[in-house]
Amino acid sequence: MSSHPYAALTPDIILDAVETFGFRATGALHALNSYENRVYRIEIEEAKPVAAKFYRPERWSDAAIREEHGFALELAAGEIPVVAPLARTDGETLFTHAGFRFALFPWQPGRVSELNSRDERVVLGRYLGRLHRVGRARRFQHRPALTVESFGRDSAQFVLARDFLPAYLRDSYTALTDQLLDRIADRFAAVAATTLRLHGDCHLSNLLWTDGAPHLVDLDDCRTGPAVQDLWMLLSGSHADMEMQIGQVLEGYSQFMEFDPAELALLEPLRTLRLMHYAAWLARRWDDPAFPINFPWFNSPRYWEEHLQNLREQLAALDEPALSWRPD
Repeated sequence: MSSHPYAALTPDIILDAVETFGFRATGALHALNSYENRVYRIEIEEAKPVAAKFYRPERWSDAAIREEHGFALELAAGEIPVVAPLARTDGETLFTHAGFRFALFPWQPGRVSELNSRDERVVLGRYLGRLHRVGRARRFQHRPALTVESFGRDSAQFVLARDFLPAYLRDSYTALTDQLLDRIADRFAAVAATTLRLHGDCHLSNLLWTDGAPHLVDLDDCRTGPAVQDLWMLLSGSHADMEMQIGQVLEGYSQFMEFDPAELALLEPLRTLRLMHYAAWLARRWDDPAFPINFPWFNSPRYWEEHLQNLREQLAALDEPALSWRPD
């Protein structure tokens, strides 16, 4: 039997936790595609379903989780379509049951868009501009910042300290990541972007579209960082494709929030940091039984060979011209 804390999160505990809020669950639950935390759709008698999110033990402090919730509620109060946690009558949004911290959210249906249309990019840009306008109004006190140290150097050190990386790749990995991180640190220092509160993980799967508008979900990774962090994961394709896409996103964004075009020079550095952080995230979570099951290709020489190749490509990408955008 697994000794991982989530092994004790049984269906009975999940349903009992939901009912402590005052709901009557039908007994039907469905595990959603979430690995960092455990998230379930729970059917409720004579009411709409709810999403129950059970936080990974020891990842965030209570204060950091409440700050996530507070940011979501602040955005919702500004009529920005974010899925915010449900609050008890006393205003509390973070609960504990059987040793697990959890929160409940209204169930948000929707589709994931590939952002293939100009209209969707402009609309999304408007919402992100509004989000960032709220985000700059105050600072996080308990949430982390996106830095070269936290996403890059800490990730490389963790990988090297464990036995995941094959011995024949260690020297290459060390030299390559040192080179990348020195260059990325220089780029961050040169741009000196203004930082603000962000969604932090604004990729297409965290945007659910209904009736031509997106709902932003999962602020679990909200943090402080440059505005472009919430924009670059929306882009794909060639340099020309991405330049067209970012122009349309910023057309909507700039209606509510100014954007410094110099931040576009951080796009490839941020992509590199995400690649490194993702590899270390898998390594950090490998003791969770859900990870070997769902990521069976990790912890193999082929994965690390491909990871180094991706990082080499990023080293070349850092020499490419940055995307350009000129506000009207």
